[in-house]
Amino acid sequence: MTAITDHEVRAADGGRASLDTWRGKVLLIVNTASRCGFTPQYEGLEELHRRFGPQGFEVLAFPCNQFGGQEPGTAEEIVTFCSTTFDVTFPVFGKIDVNGADADPLFEQLKAEAPGLLGSKAIKWNFTKFLVDRNGRAVRRYAPQTKPEELGPDIEALL
Repeated sequence: MTAITDHEVRAADGGRASLDTWRGKVLLIVNTASRCGFTPQYEGLEELHRRFGPQGFEVLAFPCNQFGGQEPGTAEEIVTFCSTTFDVTFPVFGKIDVNGADADPLFEQLKAEAPGLLGSKAIKWNFTKFLVDRNGRAVRRYAPQTKPEELGPDIEALL
C-alpha cells in the first residue's frame, strides 16, 4: 500500500513537491480556504504546528476553491495571506481539487483511508482535517467544525 508520503503534490510555486520530505512524521493534512467561516482555524493550526513540531509533527495546508469559491486567490496571494494574517509557518501548497474527477490523488487516498460519517468519501467543506501516522497512513478524519485545539490528545498519542 502506498504511504501518504509517497505522493507528489503541487507546490505553491506551481512546481511539484514530494511529501517524502515528511516521511516518519505525524501529519495533519487540511484542505483550506482564505474566505471561509473556518479560516480563523489557521491560528489554531499554527499553534499545533509550533507546539508539536519539535516532536516530529507537521501541518500541511492544501488550498481548495471547490466550496463556495472561498479560495479565489493565486498561490502567491494565499501564501502571503496566511503568513501575514495568521503568522503561518507550516507549508501551504498550491491549490488543488479534493473531490470530483480532478481530485488530487493524495486526497483520494486520504478519503479512502479515513472515510467520513457513515463511510462517506466526499469532503463536505473547507478545513476537513486528516491525521496521518508516522507510517504514512491516514488514521482519522475531522470535520471542518472540529477546532484544531481539540486535536492535541490524538496528536500526542501518535507522537
